[in-house]
Amino acid sequence: MRERVLFFDLMRCVAAIAVIAIHVLAPYRTELGEIPFDHWLTAVSVNSISRWAVPVFILITGALMLSDERPFNASYYVRRRLGKVLIPFLIWSLFYAYLSGWSADGYDAEVSKQVLEHSPEHATYYHLGFFYYFIPLYFVIPFLQLMVQRLDTSAIVAFTLIWLVTTVCYLLRIDGPWSHQLWLYTGYLPLGYLLYKKVPLRGWIITLFILLGSAALVWTVFMVVMNSIEADHYTVGRWLSYKTINVVLAASMIFMCCKYVGNIFSARTQRVISFISKYSLGIYLLHPIFLWPMKAYGWYQGHPVWVIPLWVVLSGAGALLVSWVLGRSSKTRWLLP
Repeated sequence: MRERVLFFDLMRCVAAIAVIAIHVLAPYRTELGEIPFDHWLTAVSVNSISRWAVPVFILITGALMLSDERPFNASYYVRRRLGKVLIPFLIWSLFYAYLSGWSADGYDAEVSKQVLEHSPEHATYYHLGFFYYFIPLYFVIPFLQLMVQRLDTSAIVAFTLIWLVTTVCYLLRIDGPWSHQLWLYTGYLPLGYLLYKKVPLRGWIITLFILLGSAALVWTVFMVVMNSIEADHYTVGRWLSYKTINVVLAASMIFMCCKYVGNIFSARTQRVISFISKYSLGIYLLHPIFLWPMKAYGWYQGHPVWVIPLWVVLSGAGALLVSWVLGRSSKTRWLLP
């Protein structure tokens, strides 16, 4: 059981770090031709190889919730599952609507007002977009749980394979009803369940996942860089979407690698990983607060090779500390999922 806990803890940690890195490097992405090419290339490459971060969180959700064999309890599900995510999301959306009005020049209430007015369609801050496609999955999960409990593994595999084909279609811009956002995110749930429960930890299988995932990452970097150079400005097409086969392969590789190495750490390292994992969603929610001065005052001058790790550590540590403080009291603990 301990291996299983650390396995998911490790994934939450690496995913949280990757998400922060994506947000730290954001100012560099559109600077093609404005900053040294190696600076731009470094930032864009890190961005391209980190897109698995958000899908990993969804894979974890699918692995845990679809493997739950308890009878479905609607009241418990709404209060303890959906409500635990929805209420903090609403509270933090209000807070970030307020923060969005702040800049290096001071506070503009009109900006906050406009952001709040558009919040039903657009997140009040860049990182909250995750919840706009994550929360609807809670309405799909009960049906997937029923499917897992009633059907055999071959049916779940077939369902997931159909979904994988649609992620290829989406990348290639072969659009249709299968291009709907909810469908393309839903597939991560049964995939997480299958990777967790049905895919064995054999050497050749891990090697296959590493080869496919690594090839997907290299090809993603190549396509984003070459397309941007050809267009003479930063452009990604659908290569950095969370709904395409290249990102699915990369996320699956991270899942399987964490599953494979989840039992090699010392007891002390396990405690550290478990501690960070406990507050991983808090880190996700809070780290933009600590990145605000970097972006507002332009404190990202320098090579991304050191700027990105520096701000990942600073903002990640700050978010972890605040999450820990909030989690110590029952009066504030509910603010974090």
